[in-house]
Amino acid sequence: MPLTDALPAAVLAAGEGPPAFLTSTAVLVVAAAVIGYLSVRAKVVPIVGFLVAGVIIGPTQLGLVGEVETVEAAAEVGVIFLLFIIGIEFSLERLAALRTWIALGGALQVGLAVLSVAALCTAFGVGWRDALFTGFLVSLSSTAIVLKLLGDARETTTVRGRLAVALLVFQDLAVVAMVLFVPLLGVPGEGGEGGGSTGDLLVALLTAVGIIAAVLLVARRLLPPVLERVARTCSPEVFLLTVLAICFGTAYLTAVAGVSVSLGAFLAGLLVSESRLSSQALGEILPLQILFSAVFFVSVGMLLDVRFVLANLPVVLLGVVVVFLVKALTTWLAVTALRRAGPGVPAGPALGTALLLAQIGEFSFVLETEGRSVGLSPAGLGDDGSQAFIAASVLLLLATPALAALGRRVEQRTEARADARRQAAGAAGHGNGDGTGGGTAGATAGDGPAVVPAGEGRQVMLSGWGPATRSLARELRARGVDLTVTTLNPDGAGEAEADGHRVVMGDPTKSAVLEMAGLERTRLLVVAEDTHEQAVRIAGVVAGLARYEVPVLARPLGGTDLAELAAVGVHRVVDAEGASRHALTKAVLTALGADAGPVPAVLLPDGGRGRRSTVDMSRVVQVDPSPDQPACTHLRPVPPVLPRSVGCEECLRQGTSWVHLRVCTGCGSVGCCDSSPGQHARAHAVGTDHPVIASLEPGEHWAYCFPDRLTVDGR
Repeated sequence: MPLTDALPAAVLAAGEGPPAFLTSTAVLVVAAAVIGYLSVRAKVVPIVGFLVAGVIIGPTQLGLVGEVETVEAAAEVGVIFLLFIIGIEFSLERLAALRTWIALGGALQVGLAVLSVAALCTAFGVGWRDALFTGFLVSLSSTAIVLKLLGDARETTTVRGRLAVALLVFQDLAVVAMVLFVPLLGVPGEGGEGGGSTGDLLVALLTAVGIIAAVLLVARRLLPPVLERVARTCSPEVFLLTVLAICFGTAYLTAVAGVSVSLGAFLAGLLVSESRLSSQALGEILPLQILFSAVFFVSVGMLLDVRFVLANLPVVLLGVVVVFLVKALTTWLAVTALRRAGPGVPAGPALGTALLLAQIGEFSFVLETEGRSVGLSPAGLGDDGSQAFIAASVLLLLATPALAALGRRVEQRTEARADARRQAAGAAGHGNGDGTGGGTAGATAGDGPAVVPAGEGRQVMLSGWGPATRSLARELRARGVDLTVTTLNPDGAGEAEADGHRVVMGDPTKSAVLEMAGLERTRLLVVAEDTHEQAVRIAGVVAGLARYEVPVLARPLGGTDLAELAAVGVHRVVDAEGASRHALTKAVLTALGADAGPVPAVLLPDGGRGRRSTVDMSRVVQVDPSPDQPACTHLRPVPPVLPRSVGCEECLRQGTSWVHLRVCTGCGSVGCCDSSPGQHARAHAVGTDHPVIASLEPGEHWAYCFPDRLTVDGR
């Protein structure tokens, strides 16, 4: 049908109100955003807010979401994204390093949990099929919420974080076998297909192993060159689509072969992690994962029937207590076994990990649906058992942030006591030294480049790699400064790596890329190879991550809008067109507190009343008058400006001196104050009709209007 024939129908349809899926989607997203915001203001993990939002708008409460199928589909996409990102963050090398923890600890934790729950259920008269099925459900923990909590607290690489990840990886792999095994537990004639043979299970497992091996072998050879070729286009859109194609394509192929879609997504992430472009892939996909994961947790909250919980509160609370004790105890036993198997697992992280994993995971809901289709139910209680299971699971998920915080405190106290014991033992075994040695000789002037003052292990981050940053990197490295380079260009990344610098490939306008590059330990972020618009976006992202308090120095290519840069927190700017590359190095060294090299000679006034003062030409001068200041048309607003010289321009030409320095807010001209012999700041203001000057003296933030004879303090 021609497009013109379809237009009237579309226009008519537009007047019939919003489609059902749009109403459900709007309600879901708005509820998640509002309650998520409130939870953050209340200093509660946003995931808890998403769960609460789902409970409120769910079909058994307000019933605001009618298209449940749409929500479930979006939730499944969220699980795919989640496992894909897990695969990227935990490469094959990192998994190999945790192989003992994964294989031994994971197997013990899952095995002990399944057997414990099955034994409890059997003791209360539950059939062995439902008892074993219930053990499967309880043995799994929430990968999504645990990794989110670890990531927010920056504890993924701690002992507790690595232990939790190792056990979660085994659980996610065990889900594959459980999904294949559940149909064999089903009873024919009781709502399921059931009755499968052990041979069917063996064939399914061998098929799964075969497809996993094939995907790993083929994709490891094909993916890196494909990603490199796509990355050279420097197009974030094309790169994002390629990453999505890898994620969903691999998940689809594994699903066709009878393997879990989630495992396929995890494998795809592992494959991408083998490329040096993994950080860029993570930065591009993370916003989508956040969106769909929020939908997933809302969908989990929608499963909870509050009326059922209130009517069966003792049973639900008993289930919560039993699950908590079983999960915490079996996890602690598994980790304790790892402590006995080898060093590296202190007692504190063992307790912290036990509390962190003491909940039921998102894959348990998938598994529960599979079991229901073949006539199985939690504890053999049918629909009541399913509701009790959902209620206990959601309540434990809501409690997980508090349990994680408790585990952190328990770990800290346990480790503090252990440290005290070690220090006491060390004090008893060591005498006082003679005080010789350990001193550091001071560097003499002229022995080489001045060493930048220590920054407590902190680094300088360079955005982009080109002529300016290449020269700057050589200078900083000669002065002992740690560097990290972020770039989208594979060729530039290779050159920076060849020069010995740490490189994170990715788009620095993505907060995930900046955080992977180590923003939390960055002393200064230098944006020197990007356009003005790109520099504003990068600085805006850094400003949004205010908890890191990282200053930004920009050297934008092309035109520069100082007001726009200052608005996003850029306090140092180097004019790429009006300054040499040495000016960039000098500005960076000044920002780091190092000797930036010689400055023009400045003569002191007679009588010693003056002092040698110079100007940092990269410092953006901006005076923001307080609202209660006297009104002045010339002072509102005072635009940001860059000084044009290191000292008073007229004094430098005449060979004379100054006392204090001022800058013209209209053009950036630097002049001397009225206490100086030449009074060149006033002369410039009268001669150019630029009425406002600002102080360039350290610690001073004020402006003066000559026509109104008014001084305004900044904030």
